[in-house]
This record gives sequence, structure tokens and C-alpha cells, in this order.
Amino acid sequence: MTIHKVLKYLALVIGVIGLILLGRIIIAGDDAISASAADQNSLLEPMMWVGYIVLAICILIVGFFVIKGLFSGNVKNTLISVGAFVLVVVIAYVLTDGTEVQLKDGDTLSASGDHWVGAGLVVFYILAAIAVGAMVLSGIRKLIK
Repeated sequence: MTIHKVLKYLALVIGVIGLILLGRIIIAGDDAISASAADQNSLLEPMMWVGYIVLAICILIVGFFVIKGLFSGNVKNTLISVGAFVLVVVIAYVLTDGTEVQLKDGDTLSASGDHWVGAGLVVFYILAAIAVGAMVLSGIRKLIK
């Protein structure tokens, strides 16, 4: 059998298991599940495990094909892209500062945690600006041609 058929049957089996577990949850009802911790464990936990298994399979498949593509493609361009991303993260980290923050639930976010949250937001803004700029530049090039 080819890998396509194996993955198709695996997806079918996981889908059927998910439908059976979903049916159990729907039959039990919201009120019964929220009222009983035993029902939560017996009904929701298997569904969560199916989700974890699907996530793990997806991560393994993506990781395999990324590594396979990395070795069969141009490693130089990949390393340049990864280096550019790391540079953006370093720039964002340098531009932000962290202060200890009191959260609404009474917990405290450390200065380091606040620093990384701010850096993550700045990385998002920088990458979004680059993406919008690339789209605008592409549109302008198409209009010129």
C-alpha cells in the first residue's frame, strides 16, 4: 500500500473514533457534563486524547517533510531565512522592556515574562509590516507591467 492509502485509512479511523466520542458527549448533554467531574473525565478526556494524538501525528509528519525538504533543497536559503527570523526576534527583544505586572486574577507576571510577551508582539508587528509591504510592492509591480 502507498503512504496515501495508509494515511487515508488512518484519517478515516480517527474520524470515526472522533464521531463516536462526539456522539457520547452530545448524548450526555451540557448540564450533566458540567455537573459531574466523573462525566467530564469519562466523556471529555478521550476526546482530548484523540486531539493530542492527531496533533502529534501532524507535528511528526510536518517535521519529517520539513527535514526531508531541507536536505533535498537549498540549505543556504533556509539558513538565511532562519537567520533573518532570529534577527527580527533579537531586534524585538532589544526594543522592548519588561516590568512586573499584576494580573486581573491576582497572579503576577514576571518582568522576564512581560519582556517576552512584548517582544512577541513586536515580532508580530514587524512580520505583519513586511508581509503588507511585500503585497503592496507586488501589486505595484503588476500595475507597472
